[in-house]
Amino acid sequence: MDIHSASSVVLHALTQASSQDTAVLKPAEEQLRQWETQPGFYSVLLSIFNNHMLDVNVRWLAVLYFKNGIDRYWRRVAPHALSEEEKTSLRAGLITNFNEPVNQIATQIAVLIAKVARLDCPRQWPELIPTLLESVKLQDGLQQHRALLTFYHVTKTLSSKRLAADRRLFQDLASGIYSFACSLWSHHTDSFLQQVCAGDEAAALSSLERTLLSLKVLRKLTVHGFNEPVQNMEVMGFLNAVFERLRQFLDCCEWGPGSICREKLEKTVILYTKVLLDFLECHPVAFIPLIQRSLEFAVSYVFTEAAEGVVFERFIVQCMSLIKMIVKNDTYKPAKNIEDSKPESLEAHKIKTAFFTHPTLTEIGRRLVSHYFLLTQEELTMWEEDPESFAVEETGGDSWKYSIRPCTEVLFLDIFHNYSQTLTPVLLEMVQNLQGPTNVEEPGSLLIKDAVYNAVGLAAYELFDSVDFALWFQNQLLGELQVHHHSYKLIRRRVIWLIGQWISVKFKSDLRPLLYEAILGLMQDPDLVVRIETATTLKLTVDDFEFKTEQFLPYLESIFGLLFQLLQQVTECDTKMQVLHVISCVIERVNTQIRPYVGCLVQYLPLLWKQSEEHNMLRCAILSTLTHLVQGLGAESKNLYPFLLPVIQLSTDVSQPPHVYLLEDGLELWLVTLENSPSITPELLRIFQNMSALLELSSENLRTCFQIIIAYTYLSATEFLQNYAESLCRSFCDVLKDITTEGQVQVLKVIEIAVKVSPVLGSHMFQPVLPSVLRGIVDGERYPVVMSTYLGVTGRVLLQNSGFFFTLLTQMAADLQQEADQLLGSLIEMWVDRMDNITQPERRKLSSLALLSLLPSDNSVIQDKFCGIINVCVESLHDVMSEDSDSGTFKDCMLMSSTEEPKLSDEDEPPTEQDKRKRLLALLDPVHSVSLQQCVYEKLKAQQQLMGETGFQSLMETVDSEILRQLQEFLQGM
Repeated sequence: MDIHSASSVVLHALTQASSQDTAVLKPAEEQLRQWETQPGFYSVLLSIFNNHMLDVNVRWLAVLYFKNGIDRYWRRVAPHALSEEEKTSLRAGLITNFNEPVNQIATQIAVLIAKVARLDCPRQWPELIPTLLESVKLQDGLQQHRALLTFYHVTKTLSSKRLAADRRLFQDLASGIYSFACSLWSHHTDSFLQQVCAGDEAAALSSLERTLLSLKVLRKLTVHGFNEPVQNMEVMGFLNAVFERLRQFLDCCEWGPGSICREKLEKTVILYTKVLLDFLECHPVAFIPLIQRSLEFAVSYVFTEAAEGVVFERFIVQCMSLIKMIVKNDTYKPAKNIEDSKPESLEAHKIKTAFFTHPTLTEIGRRLVSHYFLLTQEELTMWEEDPESFAVEETGGDSWKYSIRPCTEVLFLDIFHNYSQTLTPVLLEMVQNLQGPTNVEEPGSLLIKDAVYNAVGLAAYELFDSVDFALWFQNQLLGELQVHHHSYKLIRRRVIWLIGQWISVKFKSDLRPLLYEAILGLMQDPDLVVRIETATTLKLTVDDFEFKTEQFLPYLESIFGLLFQLLQQVTECDTKMQVLHVISCVIERVNTQIRPYVGCLVQYLPLLWKQSEEHNMLRCAILSTLTHLVQGLGAESKNLYPFLLPVIQLSTDVSQPPHVYLLEDGLELWLVTLENSPSITPELLRIFQNMSALLELSSENLRTCFQIIIAYTYLSATEFLQNYAESLCRSFCDVLKDITTEGQVQVLKVIEIAVKVSPVLGSHMFQPVLPSVLRGIVDGERYPVVMSTYLGVTGRVLLQNSGFFFTLLTQMAADLQQEADQLLGSLIEMWVDRMDNITQPERRKLSSLALLSLLPSDNSVIQDKFCGIINVCVESLHDVMSEDSDSGTFKDCMLMSSTEEPKLSDEDEPPTEQDKRKRLLALLDPVHSVSLQQCVYEKLKAQQQLMGETGFQSLMETVDSEILRQLQEFLQGM
């Protein structure tokens, strides 16, 4: 592409590509895409975005195309890679001048130069860094700024490379330019401070911008540029200077509040704290000389009166993070055996111990609770004006994550955990001072109590041995919940939250009815936030492993009705999800006991589903609720099908966009619906049309898909297999080509169950897969779990559809150009050899019955394998026979009787409809209906009759004498 002739053409295309008219834009984009691989295209782009006379949008687009091209075509090994000649020219052109007038374009140019530097610097581009350093020294303000901006992006990019060789190169670079970077930062910082004193805001703002950029460069060099930074005097000098500079900049924060300069100032202050935090994270040992100053600095600004009015919220968060990282850092903790500790750990521990004295810890603990834990006026206003938003934020909403509260609470927990002996008495004293109800006319006292109770809730695990929670609950907390004044809602809400924190820590079982009474009352509280918090505590209560259904049942109807009212009342998506999770949890724990009370919920969920069309996460919560609801309703869930089945259909249809969010929960609901369905319906059968596309996905949901297929087989094998086995078999053949061992086992398990449920139909429908199963056995499949499943499938076919088995064997022998008997012999031999691969007693018995089904036989091949068959049978008899202690006779313990009902303990869930179907099927299954002992006896008797006494004795002599002895013992009395 000739640069001079092509410039106007490319410029025209870029102009059209920046149009708002799609009819103009699309063809231009396509044309530019075609030019991406043309030699000279990027040289044309460079000439366009360097031409300051052209339209800004066109130049912006040219930069973006150039930047994207670096990722695709700059590497030498890339398809359509740029020639070395063009790259040399482009590199030279990128650093000829740093005078871009538009900030956004200047930033993009800096980023693209950094991208090239990542690939080419320093080997192919040795002149980059020297050019940048020279340009940074220029007196021209614009050029100096643009060069400094580029210098920062290059440094940032090179510092992010992690290969050992790249790290060494960056360290070489850092040691070469660190002095210059320090002097640059120091110069711009001094200029800024002088201009602030002189009141020259415009000049100060310009210097502050350069200070920020040079500090960003120093941050990357300091953190990533040295293996042993503690040995470098300049690095440690810079880090020590950070504290003084931070104080100077914090003092400046009082100047120009609300101005652009104030915003930049705060950014610079935060950047200084990031230098310390990053260095601490990457070089904890080198940070040890800085621990004392860091703690003194952070504590003075966060936990004393001196800094009030100077600091801002994000700075407080950074200081708290610094304290937290020092307190938690494992490098600063001595080993349990002091003699095993590293010297640096002992030194750091000594510094921390000297700093965190009893008075200091007491002050930090008190101030965290009494100052930082207090609800702000802004939060109280939100509570009044938008209670749902307040409730969501308090339980971890998005904006909550970025506020000071969570950082404060985490710091409190870390300090409390590490210094609990000092801080426990402090907190308990604060609790003691708040005994009894608080005056509702004193808002400050209510806020303090709220904060102290918050601390006790957060530190529940640490306070386990120090608080008699049962006594406190009965004597104090229950009384607090009875104060109904409007202002006391702060305490009602905090107390029920506090109880929720202690539920899994220390809460006596016999007090739960009292708690359920309290929850019942609070679910009718006038304040919405109190009701939402109560619902959350209810979830924690029923989720706890000490939950007893019988204690909760007297309150179930009332509480469930109130939960439903709350679900209807709240309007925010997040709150509805929160309440739905509580409802789901209650239904899950009480199971079938919920049936009398869910009518209202069943009627409401279709409306909520319709309203939540744009809220996929809420729909996920609805799906989860429906799953628990179906489990609770059992066979009665069939009444939900008009709503339920379209929901499953939509959630599991991969052609519908919402499936990205709904699929996992939708599959769980589908499976549970099948397991609890009393009978198949045309609509339920029709949903299976979604399965082929799901199997093609081969996602992490494949296991659930196989469970769904199995559930359909148990539910209605004939209808299901007649409708879908052919397409399912095609899918299985495709899946088996590229699937894990576990996936193979899942596919084979489906086929095994299909043959078990419907021997004739199952065998015929999955015939295309079966030859590979038999071949796998004969070839000696090396994965035991796969071989075990192969033998299970083959055992089912041989035992329950023997005619089909021998037809299949004959066809396979013809395909392999072998005799059918030869193939059968190889099959039996490998079967006997690999019986140890089968670990389940049921499958071992199945194999024995299947091999016994070959007897009686006059086939010489089967008689040759007689010894092996008897060995397998005796091994299985050991598995399944149990001795009656009274009579001394043996009994097959796998036999099932229709009169015996399975025994359920109190903790067992009631059987699903599928469990009942499995039991009925098991009663007909030869494994559970045929005595192995009886079968062995009858088959041997028949073989004896076939061969005559002499021939049979000769056959029995092929069996090991010890095996014969064990066999006779099992067959005694028959």
